[in-house]
Amino acid sequence: MLKSLRKSLSLQQKCLQHKNQVDNAESVHGANLANCIFCVEETKQCKCDHNNIEDTKSAEGGTNLDAEHDSEANCSFTHAVINMVGMLIEQGGWTSAFLLIGLGVICAYSSHLLGKCLEKNTKLRSYVDIGGHAFGAKGRIMATTFIYMEIFMALVSYTISLHDNLNSIFSGMHLKLQLAKLSTLQLLTIGAVLIALPSLWLRDLSSISFLLTGGILMSLVIFVSIASTPIFGGVQINHKIPLLHLHSIPSISGLYIFSYGGHIVFPNLYKAMKDPSKFTKVSIVSFTLVTLLYTTLGFMGGKMFGPDVNSQVTLSMPPKLFVTKIALWATVVTPMTKYALEFAPFAIQLEKRLPKFNSGRTKMIIRSSVGSFLLLVILALALSVPYFEHVLCLTGSLVSVAICLIFPCAFYIKICWGQISKPLFVLNLSIITCGFLLGVMGTISSSNLLVKHFLQAQSA
Repeated sequence: MLKSLRKSLSLQQKCLQHKNQVDNAESVHGANLANCIFCVEETKQCKCDHNNIEDTKSAEGGTNLDAEHDSEANCSFTHAVINMVGMLIEQGGWTSAFLLIGLGVICAYSSHLLGKCLEKNTKLRSYVDIGGHAFGAKGRIMATTFIYMEIFMALVSYTISLHDNLNSIFSGMHLKLQLAKLSTLQLLTIGAVLIALPSLWLRDLSSISFLLTGGILMSLVIFVSIASTPIFGGVQINHKIPLLHLHSIPSISGLYIFSYGGHIVFPNLYKAMKDPSKFTKVSIVSFTLVTLLYTTLGFMGGKMFGPDVNSQVTLSMPPKLFVTKIALWATVVTPMTKYALEFAPFAIQLEKRLPKFNSGRTKMIIRSSVGSFLLLVILALALSVPYFEHVLCLTGSLVSVAICLIFPCAFYIKICWGQISKPLFVLNLSIITCGFLLGVMGTISSSNLLVKHFLQAQSA
């Protein structure tokens, strides 16, 4: 282990001598930020010994920078789902748990299809690469568009979560600003986002790598806090869960699919594996554990809080309990650590497309300005439409259903055309059709609820 560590450190020093290195790698939410895991700046061609680095990565079971970024992004939506999934079983009825399990099985299968696509062409390295290989430039553009849409809409949801939980933490506080007619809660949310804003100006991704463990830690804190609530006498697990609320299924299906939305990073994890042939087994185990976690949380939230459960479970916890305060603060801190990591792929792509004659300082200013503007747009949307449940369900129905269900099956059919048996073709076509129907119904349902609540708020 020490020998391997020394080898890794010597390679790191070797790479750091080339301060202006870069790989012309494509970068999106789930694509390669750099082929060399130690060279993180994007200016010139990397001259590091990638063969040695690849050996080190295999020996350590490591991943590349974009895989780490995407694992953090996955923690972001896991955090959001943990905070909300307890409400879903209550809203959809306990039989909706079968929908959750069924979608988990389908998403595990679609992740297996991505692995099969990567087997067909070893040069493919990312989700976008698979889309490009299947449908050319149109497939690449479509995959990239949906990935960025998911990033943007997810960040809006996390900012709404920040907004809602700040309200619980600072209830009773009153702030006034004469220059703007903003409520105390809006001012607090703006302040929190402005605190996180400078993180978008960092160019060296290694300087924000310490945030990579934040999502996992915060999600664990929230889960433990919710699970320990009955222990401290805050609630009793005696509420009845209804059998089925059929009218809630379309919008709930969007959140269920969103909760399984790790497909963007799966190609990176596949490439990082020492033995990629075990990728399917890893997918099955992972989705099984995640499904068990979500199902447990769903029944836990329904039994503890009943029909009064909030769209964010932390807001249903007894406010005076110490574990509630911990959960609320964890939910507030989490979105603030996400902005720089989520914007990193977009920022690198933006900088790569700027004219070469621009200086490093000019590129940094442009990158920082665009990132800051987009974050302020996200903040404005979150304050204008502060409906966490409906925005998250809309994200799942409009975007995640395509990324998790429709695209993997379509990519597989196109890439493996002529080698697919008729039953397998029918199965994949059925999943595409099912995904399309769920997406359309969920988008319509979530959009109607979003508009309804928005109009009610405006008329109040």
